[in-house]
Amino acid sequence: MSFEYSNADQMRATQDFNRARNRATLSRIQHFLNADKDKLLSFNDVKEILKPKNEVYRGMQAVPISKIVGSEGRYRDFTKYFLPRREFLRHRWQNVDLAQIRDIPLPAIQLYEIGGVYFVRDGNHRVSVFRSQGGEVIDAEVTSLSTEIEIEPSMTAEELKAEVIKYEKKIFYEKTQFGELTGDTNLDFTNPGRYDVIYNHILVHKYYLNQNLEEELPFDKALVSWYNNVYCPIIRIIDEDMLCLNFPGRSPSDLYVWIVKHWDHLKKSNGLYYSVAEASRDFSVKYGDSRGKLFRFIPALLAKLFKNHRKKRQ
Repeated sequence: MSFEYSNADQMRATQDFNRARNRATLSRIQHFLNADKDKLLSFNDVKEILKPKNEVYRGMQAVPISKIVGSEGRYRDFTKYFLPRREFLRHRWQNVDLAQIRDIPLPAIQLYEIGGVYFVRDGNHRVSVFRSQGGEVIDAEVTSLSTEIEIEPSMTAEELKAEVIKYEKKIFYEKTQFGELTGDTNLDFTNPGRYDVIYNHILVHKYYLNQNLEEELPFDKALVSWYNNVYCPIIRIIDEDMLCLNFPGRSPSDLYVWIVKHWDHLKKSNGLYYSVAEASRDFSVKYGDSRGKLFRFIPALLAKLFKNHRKKRQ
Protein backbone atom coordinates (compact mmCIF):
# COMPACT_ATOMS: atom_id res chain seq x y z
CA MET A 1 0.00 0.00 0.00
CA SER A 2 1.37 3.44 -0.95
CA PHE A 3 0.44 6.84 0.44
CA GLU A 4 0.45 10.34 -1.05
CA TYR A 5 1.99 13.03 1.13
CA SER A 6 1.60 16.76 0.65
CA ASN A 7 4.61 19.02 0.22
CA ALA A 8 3.81 20.54 3.61
CA ASP A 9 3.96 17.12 5.27
CA GLN A 10 7.25 16.29 3.56
CA MET A 11 8.70 19.65 4.56
CA ARG A 12 7.65 19.05 8.15
CA ALA A 13 9.27 15.59 8.17
CA THR A 14 12.49 17.10 6.77
CA GLN A 15 12.48 19.74 9.49
CA ASP A 16 11.75 17.12 12.18
CA PHE A 17 14.77 15.06 11.10
CA ASN A 18 17.04 18.12 10.88
CA ARG A 19 15.95 19.15 14.36
CA ALA A 20 16.62 15.64 15.72
CA ARG A 21 20.07 15.56 14.06
CA ASN A 22 20.95 18.96 15.52
CA ARG A 23 19.95 17.75 18.97
CA ALA A 24 22.11 14.65 18.46
CA THR A 25 25.09 16.86 17.58
CA LEU A 26 24.48 19.06 20.64
CA SER A 27 24.25 15.96 22.84
CA ARG A 28 27.59 14.70 21.49
CA ILE A 29 29.21 18.04 22.31
CA GLN A 30 27.69 18.13 25.81
CA HIS A 31 29.04 14.64 26.53
CA PHE A 32 32.44 15.23 24.95
CA LEU A 33 34.31 14.43 28.17
CA ASN A 34 32.20 11.33 28.88
CA ALA A 35 31.11 9.94 25.51
CA ASP A 36 29.64 6.78 27.05
CA LYS A 37 26.84 8.87 28.56
CA ASP A 38 25.65 9.63 25.02
CA LYS A 39 25.70 6.02 23.77
CA LEU A 40 22.90 3.50 23.51
CA LEU A 41 23.63 0.20 25.22
CA SER A 42 24.31 -2.81 23.03
CA PHE A 43 21.88 -5.60 23.88
CA ASN A 44 24.45 -8.28 23.06
CA ASP A 45 27.07 -6.59 25.27
CA VAL A 46 24.59 -6.40 28.14
CA LYS A 47 23.69 -10.07 27.67
CA GLU A 48 27.38 -10.94 27.80
CA ILE A 49 27.73 -9.04 31.09
CA LEU A 50 24.55 -10.32 32.77
CA LYS A 51 24.41 -13.83 31.27
CA PRO A 52 20.62 -14.30 31.65
CA LYS A 53 19.52 -17.91 32.11
CA ASN A 54 16.23 -17.92 30.21
CA GLU A 55 13.73 -15.80 28.29
CA VAL A 56 9.93 -15.60 28.32
CA TYR A 57 7.56 -14.06 25.76
CA ARG A 58 5.36 -11.48 27.53
CA GLY A 59 3.18 -10.38 24.61
CA MET A 60 1.90 -6.86 23.97
CA GLN A 61 2.65 -4.23 26.61
CA ALA A 62 2.59 -0.45 26.97
CA VAL A 63 6.26 0.44 27.61
CA PRO A 64 7.57 3.78 28.99
CA ILE A 65 9.74 5.24 26.23
CA SER A 66 12.25 6.49 28.84
CA LYS A 67 13.04 2.88 29.78
CA ILE A 68 14.15 1.92 26.27
CA VAL A 69 17.92 2.25 26.68
CA GLY A 70 19.51 0.17 23.94
CA SER A 71 19.27 -1.79 20.74
CA GLU A 72 20.14 -5.23 19.47
CA GLY A 73 21.68 -4.13 16.19
CA ARG A 74 21.43 -0.34 15.71
CA TYR A 75 23.00 0.97 18.93
CA ARG A 76 25.68 2.87 16.99
CA ASP A 77 23.13 4.74 14.87
CA PHE A 78 21.29 6.55 17.67
CA THR A 79 22.20 8.49 20.82
CA LYS A 80 21.22 7.50 24.35
CA TYR A 81 17.89 9.27 23.76
CA PHE A 82 17.37 7.69 20.31
CA LEU A 83 18.34 10.80 18.37
CA PRO A 84 19.68 9.90 14.89
CA ARG A 85 23.49 10.07 14.70
CA ARG A 86 23.85 9.39 10.95
CA GLU A 87 22.66 11.21 7.84
CA PHE A 88 21.91 7.93 6.03
CA LEU A 89 19.02 7.38 8.49
CA ARG A 90 17.14 10.33 6.98
CA HIS A 91 15.02 8.55 4.33
CA ARG A 92 13.63 5.83 6.58
CA TRP A 93 13.31 8.15 9.60
CA GLN A 94 11.30 10.70 7.60
CA ASN A 95 9.02 7.99 6.16
CA VAL A 96 8.19 6.87 9.70
CA ASP A 97 7.67 10.49 10.72
CA LEU A 98 5.30 11.04 7.76
CA ALA A 99 3.25 8.04 8.86
CA GLN A 100 3.03 9.51 12.35
CA ILE A 101 2.04 12.92 10.98
CA ARG A 102 -0.80 11.39 8.97
CA ASP A 103 -1.88 8.95 11.71
CA ILE A 104 -1.08 5.93 9.54
CA PRO A 105 -0.86 2.85 11.83
CA LEU A 106 2.53 1.12 11.98
CA PRO A 107 3.36 -2.38 13.30
CA ALA A 108 4.16 -2.64 17.00
CA ILE A 109 7.84 -2.52 17.84
CA GLN A 110 9.58 -5.55 19.36
CA LEU A 111 11.58 -5.22 22.58
CA TYR A 112 13.71 -7.29 24.92
CA GLU A 113 13.29 -6.57 28.65
CA ILE A 114 16.15 -7.28 31.03
CA GLY A 115 16.80 -5.82 34.47
CA GLY A 116 13.78 -3.51 34.24
CA VAL A 117 14.83 -1.74 31.03
CA TYR A 118 14.22 -2.42 27.33
CA PHE A 119 16.24 -2.98 24.16
CA VAL A 120 14.92 -2.62 20.62
CA ARG A 121 14.78 -5.83 18.64
CA ASP A 122 12.83 -4.27 15.77
CA GLY A 123 11.60 -0.68 15.38
CA ASN A 124 14.57 1.61 16.14
CA HIS A 125 13.35 4.35 13.76
CA ARG A 126 9.84 4.19 15.23
CA VAL A 127 11.24 4.63 18.74
CA SER A 128 13.41 7.53 17.57
CA VAL A 129 10.54 9.34 15.85
CA PHE A 130 8.07 8.68 18.66
CA ARG A 131 10.50 9.91 21.31
CA SER A 132 11.46 13.02 19.30
CA GLN A 133 7.75 13.89 19.11
CA GLY A 134 7.46 13.76 22.91
CA GLY A 135 5.82 10.34 23.18
CA GLU A 136 5.90 8.79 26.64
CA VAL A 137 4.45 5.26 26.21
CA ILE A 138 4.69 2.97 23.19
CA ASP A 139 3.04 -0.38 22.41
CA ALA A 140 5.48 -3.24 22.00
CA GLU A 141 5.81 -7.00 21.84
CA VAL A 142 8.05 -7.85 24.79
CA THR A 143 10.35 -10.79 25.49
CA SER A 144 11.85 -10.84 29.01
CA LEU A 145 15.24 -12.23 30.01
CA SER A 146 15.90 -13.12 33.65
CA THR A 147 18.55 -11.44 35.80
CA GLU A 148 19.01 -10.46 39.45
CA ILE A 149 20.55 -7.11 38.49
CA GLU A 150 18.39 -3.99 38.26
CA ILE A 151 19.51 -1.63 35.49
CA GLU A 152 19.01 2.12 35.82
CA PRO A 153 18.11 3.81 32.49
CA SER A 154 21.03 6.24 32.87
CA MET A 155 23.65 3.49 33.27
CA THR A 156 26.57 3.17 30.87
CA ALA A 157 28.01 -0.24 29.98
CA GLU A 158 30.91 0.33 32.40
CA GLU A 159 28.55 1.30 35.23
CA LEU A 160 26.48 -1.80 34.56
CA LYS A 161 29.60 -3.96 34.63
CA ALA A 162 30.62 -2.41 37.96
CA GLU A 163 27.15 -3.15 39.37
CA VAL A 164 27.40 -6.80 38.28
CA ILE A 165 30.85 -7.15 39.88
CA LYS A 166 29.51 -5.59 43.10
CA TYR A 167 26.62 -8.07 43.11
CA GLU A 168 28.92 -11.04 42.42
CA LYS A 169 31.22 -9.98 45.25
CA LYS A 170 28.30 -9.73 47.67
CA ILE A 171 27.06 -13.23 46.75
CA PHE A 172 30.57 -14.73 46.95
CA TYR A 173 31.33 -13.18 50.35
CA GLU A 174 27.97 -14.31 51.75
CA LYS A 175 28.22 -17.83 50.30
CA THR A 176 31.80 -18.52 51.43
CA GLN A 177 32.08 -16.22 54.49
CA PHE A 178 35.32 -15.07 52.86
CA GLY A 179 35.53 -11.82 54.85
CA GLU A 180 34.96 -13.51 58.21
CA LEU A 181 37.45 -16.31 57.50
CA THR A 182 40.27 -14.20 56.05
CA GLY A 183 39.64 -10.66 57.29
CA ASP A 184 40.18 -9.54 53.68
CA THR A 185 37.56 -7.26 52.10
CA ASN A 186 39.70 -6.37 49.08
CA LEU A 187 39.16 -9.33 46.78
CA ASP A 188 38.18 -7.03 43.91
CA PHE A 189 38.01 -7.53 40.15
CA THR A 190 37.49 -5.34 37.10
CA ASN A 191 35.54 -7.92 35.07
CA PRO A 192 32.49 -10.05 35.93
CA GLY A 193 32.77 -13.81 36.38
CA ARG A 194 36.01 -13.81 38.39
CA TYR A 195 34.45 -14.82 41.72
CA ASP A 196 33.34 -18.10 40.13
CA VAL A 197 36.95 -18.63 39.08
CA ILE A 198 38.14 -18.05 42.66
CA TYR A 199 35.51 -20.45 43.99
CA ASN A 200 36.77 -23.14 41.60
CA HIS A 201 40.38 -22.46 42.68
CA ILE A 202 39.36 -23.13 46.28
CA LEU A 203 37.57 -26.35 45.28
CA VAL A 204 40.63 -27.58 43.37
CA HIS A 205 42.85 -26.74 46.37
CA LYS A 206 40.41 -28.61 48.62
CA TYR A 207 40.56 -31.64 46.30
CA TYR A 208 44.37 -31.86 46.47
CA LEU A 209 44.42 -31.38 50.25
CA ASN A 210 41.95 -34.23 50.67
CA GLN A 211 44.23 -36.65 48.80
CA ASN A 212 46.35 -37.07 51.94
CA LEU A 213 43.56 -37.00 54.55
CA GLU A 214 41.36 -39.75 55.92
CA GLU A 215 38.47 -37.36 56.60
CA GLU A 216 37.36 -34.76 54.09
CA LEU A 217 38.54 -31.24 54.85
CA PRO A 218 35.62 -28.78 55.32
CA PHE A 219 35.27 -26.04 52.74
CA ASP A 220 36.01 -23.23 55.23
CA LYS A 221 39.36 -24.77 56.22
CA ALA A 222 40.23 -25.33 52.55
CA LEU A 223 39.42 -21.68 51.85
CA VAL A 224 41.74 -20.45 54.62
CA SER A 225 44.49 -22.81 53.42
CA TRP A 226 44.12 -21.60 49.82
CA TYR A 227 44.14 -17.97 50.97
CA ASN A 228 47.27 -18.35 53.12
CA ASN A 229 49.26 -20.74 50.94
CA VAL A 230 48.24 -19.88 47.37
CA TYR A 231 46.59 -16.49 47.06
CA CYS A 232 48.62 -14.39 49.51
CA PRO A 233 52.07 -15.57 48.32
CA ILE A 234 51.18 -14.63 44.74
CA ILE A 235 49.75 -11.27 45.83
CA ARG A 236 53.04 -10.61 47.71
CA ILE A 237 55.01 -11.24 44.50
CA ILE A 238 52.67 -8.89 42.63
CA ASP A 239 53.14 -6.19 45.29
CA GLU A 240 56.93 -6.61 45.70
CA ASP A 241 57.54 -6.51 41.95
CA MET A 242 54.98 -3.70 41.53
CA LEU A 243 53.41 -5.62 38.65
CA CYS A 244 50.17 -3.61 38.79
CA LEU A 245 52.11 -0.68 37.31
CA ASN A 246 52.40 -2.74 34.12
CA PHE A 247 48.62 -3.27 34.00
CA PRO A 248 46.93 0.14 34.50
CA GLY A 249 43.39 -0.05 35.81
CA ARG A 250 43.70 -3.66 36.93
CA SER A 251 43.64 -4.96 40.51
CA PRO A 252 46.07 -7.37 42.22
CA SER A 253 43.25 -9.95 42.24
CA ASP A 254 42.92 -9.57 38.44
CA LEU A 255 46.63 -10.30 38.11
CA TYR A 256 46.37 -13.28 40.46
CA VAL A 257 43.80 -14.97 38.17
CA TRP A 258 45.83 -14.27 35.02
CA ILE A 259 49.15 -15.33 36.56
CA VAL A 260 47.76 -18.64 37.86
CA LYS A 261 46.45 -19.45 34.38
CA HIS A 262 49.79 -18.43 32.83
CA TRP A 263 51.71 -20.46 35.44
CA ASP A 264 49.60 -23.51 34.64
CA HIS A 265 50.47 -23.11 30.96
CA LEU A 266 54.21 -22.66 31.63
CA LYS A 267 54.38 -25.75 33.89
CA LYS A 268 53.17 -27.89 30.98
CA SER A 269 56.18 -26.86 28.88
CA ASN A 270 58.79 -26.21 31.62
CA GLY A 271 57.95 -28.86 34.22
CA LEU A 272 55.92 -28.94 37.43
CA TYR A 273 58.64 -27.18 39.44
CA TYR A 274 58.57 -23.99 37.41
CA SER A 275 58.13 -21.29 40.08
CA VAL A 276 55.17 -18.95 40.35
CA ALA A 277 57.60 -16.02 40.78
CA GLU A 278 59.12 -16.76 37.37
CA ALA A 279 55.65 -17.18 35.89
CA SER A 280 54.59 -13.80 37.31
CA ARG A 281 57.56 -12.00 35.79
CA ASP A 282 57.20 -13.81 32.49
CA PHE A 283 53.52 -12.80 32.34
CA SER A 284 54.40 -9.18 33.08
CA VAL A 285 57.10 -9.04 30.40
CA LYS A 286 54.89 -10.64 27.74
CA TYR A 287 51.60 -8.86 28.43
CA GLY A 288 52.35 -5.78 30.55
CA ASP A 289 52.29 -2.16 29.45
CA SER A 290 55.83 -1.05 28.48
CA ARG A 291 55.22 2.38 30.06
CA GLY A 292 54.49 0.59 33.35
CA LYS A 293 57.83 -1.19 33.12
CA LEU A 294 59.58 2.19 32.98
CA PHE A 295 57.73 3.60 36.00
CA ARG A 296 58.29 0.39 37.91
CA PHE A 297 62.03 1.03 38.11
CA ILE A 298 61.83 4.71 39.12
CA PRO A 299 61.57 4.04 42.92
CA ALA A 300 64.52 1.62 42.77
CA LEU A 301 66.56 4.11 40.71
CA LEU A 302 65.83 6.96 43.14
CA ALA A 303 66.82 4.75 46.08
CA LYS A 304 70.11 3.87 44.38
CA LEU A 305 70.91 7.51 43.56
CA PHE A 306 70.14 8.52 47.15
CA LYS A 307 72.38 5.73 48.46
CA ASN A 308 75.27 6.80 46.19
CA HIS A 309 74.81 10.43 47.22
CA ARG A 310 75.06 9.47 50.90
CA LYS A 311 78.27 7.51 50.24
CA LYS A 312 79.87 10.50 48.53
CA ARG A 313 78.99 12.79 51.42
CA GLN A 314 80.54 10.34 53.86
